[in-house]
Parts: sequence; structure tokens; C-alpha cells
Amino acid sequence: MQSKISNFNVRGGTVLKYVTINETDIKQAIDQLVTRTFQMDMTWDWPAGVAFYGVGQAYLATGESKYLDQLQAWIDEQLEDGIPRLTVNAVSIGHTLLTLYDQTKSERYLDIAVQMAEFLRTDAIRFADGVFQHTVSQNYDFPQQAWVDTMFMAGYFLIRIGTLLERNDWLEDGLLQYHAHERFLQDRETNLYVHGWDHIAQNNMSAVYWARGNSWAAYTMSEALHIVEVTHPSYMKMYDSLRDQLSSIVRLQSDHGLWHTVLNDPTSYEETSGSAGLAAGLIRYNEAIGAPMYNKYIQKAVPAVLSKISNNGTVLDVSAGTAVMKDANGYKGVANERIQGWGQGLALVFLSSLLKYKWLKDISQTP
Repeated sequence: MQSKISNFNVRGGTVLKYVTINETDIKQAIDQLVTRTFQMDMTWDWPAGVAFYGVGQAYLATGESKYLDQLQAWIDEQLEDGIPRLTVNAVSIGHTLLTLYDQTKSERYLDIAVQMAEFLRTDAIRFADGVFQHTVSQNYDFPQQAWVDTMFMAGYFLIRIGTLLERNDWLEDGLLQYHAHERFLQDRETNLYVHGWDHIAQNNMSAVYWARGNSWAAYTMSEALHIVEVTHPSYMKMYDSLRDQLSSIVRLQSDHGLWHTVLNDPTSYEETSGSAGLAAGLIRYNEAIGAPMYNKYIQKAVPAVLSKISNNGTVLDVSAGTAVMKDANGYKGVANERIQGWGQGLALVFLSSLLKYKWLKDISQTP
């Protein structure tokens, strides 16, 4: 979306002191993203789960009823055809069901979301005292492996639905997933999250700090800080993990405002979905602590992410679906030429968060 960058007044050279946000431009970008997203053909699986979570956030930020109508039409069609056997990743569709229930009060959507929560509680494969074994799809399973992706796909969902329905067992299970993934995946020296853990081999496999993986952790923990009561023992555990992670994340932001797909390898390409998710996490963290601590990094990301949105609403330079690769070169070799549901969704999450971000708006009004 190069045509939009000129409308953003970036001051201070490479050190961005503030960015003047034109809400009309942000909303136009969101509209283009949503339109392009619904031109994709997706199944009841995690690409749609992330994409439509983003559309739901766009609706909540803009109030555009057509976004909610399109979400409802897609979900209704899927339910009419019959949904496939669930996996941990496919539970991510539950985020959209919760949004639809919240806005329409239709028990139909809540009933399916409850089925998803019960699937996780009773049928999802676990290891190591309850951590979910990562399942990408019905055809791909990874015995006794934990992936950071699960924090968004299932952990965050359980926290949301557990809080909504006052089901403490679901809430505690979601928090268990957060703490287990922190234990297995967060490196105590760098405070970054690695992609996966192999419980059979007792190692982190390639132990690569993958950008989108770190965004799954950062964004969902920042959201959880807005949901979990501060008096809950888990609150400070999440807060400390996120605080330390973000202190490392911001120091790895590129001069262009994005993050590299291998966070600590500047020779790897800058990747848009992970960058958008990380920037959204910074916004939500700032709001949770009530201070603009990471404002300058967020500002730097605004024109960078917008520059990666094409005129037809496609988010560019989004890495394809990524398993735990054998080494850093594996991540650097993942293709990034095609539109992806998670790219659309995470860009929508970031732009929607911007519309509600207090401090960026305050600074934009500075004469």
C-alpha cells in the first residue's frame, strides 16, 4: 500500500518521534484487507482461524456491520456442510465463534465453541503433565512435541471461553498451556521463544527464534493480561514472561520497522505476519501496563506494515506454513510469495489495535 505511506507524517528521520495517524487511511487499509480475505477459499482450519480472528477484531474496532455479516455467512455455510474432525490448530476457529456469539447472542455459535473446549479437555493428545501435543491438521501430527503456535490456537481460546462462561477448568487449562509452553520454549538467556520442544528427545530441535512464533506468544500473553484477574497467581507469571520477551524483541526490530523471520539473523528476510503480530503485542502490552513504554517501536512498525499491503489488499512477504525446521536456513528458505490467511489476520489485528491505541493518537495530535 505504497500510496498510503505519503499520508503518514513520519518525523525525526530514522528515529521516529511520532507518526500522525489518519484513521481514514487505516480504515481503508482494513477494508481492503477484509475484502481480499473473503476472496480466499479456506476450510475449517487454522488459516481461517487466524484470518477471521483478524476480521473479528476489525469489526470490533470499526463497527462495520458488513464484516460481521461476512463472518456469520462463512461460519453458517461451514456448519451447514458439517465441520471436519477437530485438531488443536482447528480450534482457532473458536475465536470467531466467540465473537459471533458475543455480537449476536445466538446459542448456535456458543454450542460449537463449547464442543471445541470439550474436545481440548477430553480428546486432545497431551504429554508432560497436560501440555497439548501439537497437531497441525488431520494428516500431520508430531508425537510429544509442543509448538509455540498452540498458545494462540488453543491456549488463548480456552482462556477466552473459560472466562466468558465462568468455567474455571477451561481457564486453568488454558493457563496451564501458557505456563508449559513458557517452561519448554522460552530461552532464559535471550528471553525469546523457540519454535518447538521434542519431549521424546528432550530438546528444542533447531532452537530457532522464529518471528511469527514469538508473535503467537507475545500477542496472546498481552491479550491474556486484559482477561485474567491480576490477583490470579498466573497473572504475574505471564506478565514476567512477556515483559522479558518484549525487552528482547524491540532490540531486534530492523531499521525498516519490521522483524526478520529468524529474529536474531539480519540476513533472513523481513517477515510481515510475525512483525504485525509482534507490533500488536506491543500495543496491547502498553495498554495493559498503562504506559507508552514501546511507543517508538510501534510507530516505526506502522508505515512498515502498511507498505506491505498491496493495492488489492494482499499482505505481502508472509512466510508460508512453517514446521519446526531443521536449522535456521530452513526458516530462511520458507517461501513468502503467496497470500496467507495468517498474514491477512495478523495485519488486521495490528491495524485494528492501532485504531484503539491511546498514546499513538495522543502523540498524533501534537502540533
